[in-house]
Amino acid sequence: MHETYDVIIVGAGHAGCEAAHAAATMGSKVLLITMNMQTIAQMSCNPAMGGVAKGQIVREVDALGGMSGIISDKSMIQFRMLNRSKGPAMWSPRCQSDRNLFANEWRLALEHNANVDFWQDTVSQLLVKHNRVQGVRTDMGLEFIAKAVVLTNGTFLNGRIFIGEKIFGGGRTAERSATGLTEQLVELGFEAGRMKTGTPPRIDGRSLDYSRMEEQPGDENPGKFSYSNTKPLSKQRSCWITYTNSEVHETLKEGFEKSPMFTGRIKGLGPRYCPSIEDKINRFADKDRHQIFVEPEGWETVEVYVNGFSTSLPEDVQLRALRKIQGFEQAKMFRPGYAVEYDFFPPTQLRHTLETHLVENLFFAGQINGTTGYEEAACQGLIAGINAHQNAYEKESFTISRSEGYIGVLIDDLITKGTEEPYRMFTSRAEYRTLLRQDNADLRLTERGYTLGLASESRLHNVQKKKQSIADLMDNIRVTKVKPEEINSWLGNLNSAQLREKSSLYGLIKRPEIGLTEVDYLLQFLPEYESNVNNETIEQAVIEIKYEDYLNRERTNAEKISKWENLEITADFDYDRLKALSFEGRDKLKKQKPATIGQASRISGVSPSDISILLVYLGR
Repeated sequence: MHETYDVIIVGAGHAGCEAAHAAATMGSKVLLITMNMQTIAQMSCNPAMGGVAKGQIVREVDALGGMSGIISDKSMIQFRMLNRSKGPAMWSPRCQSDRNLFANEWRLALEHNANVDFWQDTVSQLLVKHNRVQGVRTDMGLEFIAKAVVLTNGTFLNGRIFIGEKIFGGGRTAERSATGLTEQLVELGFEAGRMKTGTPPRIDGRSLDYSRMEEQPGDENPGKFSYSNTKPLSKQRSCWITYTNSEVHETLKEGFEKSPMFTGRIKGLGPRYCPSIEDKINRFADKDRHQIFVEPEGWETVEVYVNGFSTSLPEDVQLRALRKIQGFEQAKMFRPGYAVEYDFFPPTQLRHTLETHLVENLFFAGQINGTTGYEEAACQGLIAGINAHQNAYEKESFTISRSEGYIGVLIDDLITKGTEEPYRMFTSRAEYRTLLRQDNADLRLTERGYTLGLASESRLHNVQKKKQSIADLMDNIRVTKVKPEEINSWLGNLNSAQLREKSSLYGLIKRPEIGLTEVDYLLQFLPEYESNVNNETIEQAVIEIKYEDYLNRERTNAEKISKWENLEITADFDYDRLKALSFEGRDKLKKQKPATIGQASRISGVSPSDISILLVYLGR
């Protein structure tokens, strides 16, 4: 009980698990304290990982040496690559997960790490001396000493659960809230706020009529998240789609007078892009239906997650409304949906390392920072765990820039802009999203993870081999030429301009009508093509060729912004003189008066083109 640890992690959700794994793998002696050992890595809401921009984050976590990608691969029951009809910057992997298997795999992974100890208890107080964290005190009155502490408390800090007019303490259904920490942090000078999130009811899948719904199968050739040797799925479970209707909406409205959202009992702001069903029909009164995704919770269980029906209305209203949805006429409810309101700490109080400004060696990660989503929490946990270890051993801090990864975008957004509502990642938040694709996260980040001691040597070797394969393929494509008589008939079938003279494969691949499927045909002209090129290498090379101009432009912009990050802007700078600035950009710049170009570039509403105009004016 009196052992001194390098790092203590408070909370064993997605952020806490990644933090514990990272610090322990890098060599720290770690204590993971959780209120319930049976709910480590619990998927509190939907049983899924990834999605638009979120899938990119999971791949970045994996590339650095984190575990979320591997755990997802081991526990998925369906895989889909979203947005394939759009450009590669938008391609986003998503999997449906087996909820129990996901949690079990995470616990096993942590138990197999000899540097991780566990303790079931509630942390009620930090031990702080001279503005430096010394450890924690628990509800049992035990004190654990550490060089660094990472708080990943999720929705548990003074959490309150709402179902209609019923209100009770808790951070998750059937689990009590945590008290004491918020009050102490406020006394130490931290600013705190309230946010809310919610979850839908869970249904008995045996009571649903799937013949009245639209089937949503997984990809024919399912992919995976991890760049390691995890196995892709050989079989999958389908999800299903149905819709609400006017009858559903009218039934839900009957409970509005008891809704904690509309009666003011909930004060915190909920996630804008994942609203409750009552919020949807209130805000979008012109819509006569809303999409509902019916998602199985695992391989064996009959429990179903009703994605799109998050609600905190009375349970009887929930059930009556559900039974008016097509396919749900005989639905049986396992448990009702609910809302949970909890404390968070505005993330502007943090450094890029996620260490707090006020207390040395104290880190915040996950929903305590005002974010929403497993993926957003996991990447924060990873960065906090890395830096807690680095601090404990007096090593250089680790950060990711906006041009290096979505993780860098997320953390920079949080600490420079803050958030007044639960923050969710989107591709539109990343100004370099063509560079930050899900397919090249290993090329961007694995070497950095290896340098830290987090990513393995075998991973580094695989990345180096991949880089060389891509370079070799692109060189061959540049020098290999085809004759008109070899290709014109094929080009004619594609309604593509025919050749008049020899042309390189490089030029042909750049044509917009030539997609990945067509490239397979062109690559047969390469010498020894079949023996030394895999699909992953081909995809990378083709993206680099087809989007060469866009990628070069983003690289140039990224280098330019990086070069002038600390270029000063005088306090009395007259932005009205720059007529080419956007109206929103000018207003935000005048209001916030950034001291440097770097700060200006991170103000919400100031676009990359606004920054370019400023750089031109400043003679740079």
